[in-house]
Amino acid sequence: MLTCDDRTIANGPELLDRLAGTGLRHIGFKDVGADAPELRRIREAIRGLGATSYLETVTTGAEAVLESARAAVDLGVDCLLGGTRVEETLEIIEGSGIAYYPFPGSPAGHPTRLDGSAADIAADCRRFMALGCAGADLLAYRARVAEPLALVRAAREALGDGRLIVAGSVSSQHQIAALGAAGADAFTIGTAILKGKGPADFGAVRERVVAVLAGRAASAGDFA
Repeated sequence: MLTCDDRTIANGPELLDRLAGTGLRHIGFKDVGADAPELRRIREAIRGLGATSYLETVTTGAEAVLESARAAVDLGVDCLLGGTRVEETLEIIEGSGIAYYPFPGSPAGHPTRLDGSAADIAADCRRFMALGCAGADLLAYRARVAEPLALVRAAREALGDGRLIVAGSVSSQHQIAALGAAGADAFTIGTAILKGKGPADFGAVRERVVAVLAGRAASAGDFA
């Protein structure tokens, strides 16, 4: 994710230029932190790499969530992550070809935190699949009370053939391995690689991206 502290970074297209040739094929950004022209630049840069694009909704206001869905259609992203107004979002993106992965449970705040038990997560995931979603975007490591991997296992069972993406606060190869073992299909990682990194440090960011893709630990298993 071209994001740090749940906000899209300012120099995304420039960073993507430095990530060419790493094999990175899934790249996302959030609906806050950059204006519409900058988000379009990012989308075009992702397209230039031949990668799949993701817009993640982290705004929580009712109308703002739907505005993010409209922005996803306007930008022409491949996947839309997040939000909880599932039926209305599906109506907005209908016919666009966008794959939708809503948030199960009760996300709140910014940076977003997650409330909800494993049973709550499973119930939401079953509902998403019944509505025609592609899967779910689970904030497992943002859970306030529930054990993160218990939420991942519950979501995996409930989604059936749906895709399970785990988002937020992934910062080590240990977590990545645990998510895979629990049934996650994919995960997002942004802040752990990009925190405090400006253009002068793009080389270090590239090294960390390569380490994640190769499944190698970077600095004793942590990327932050």
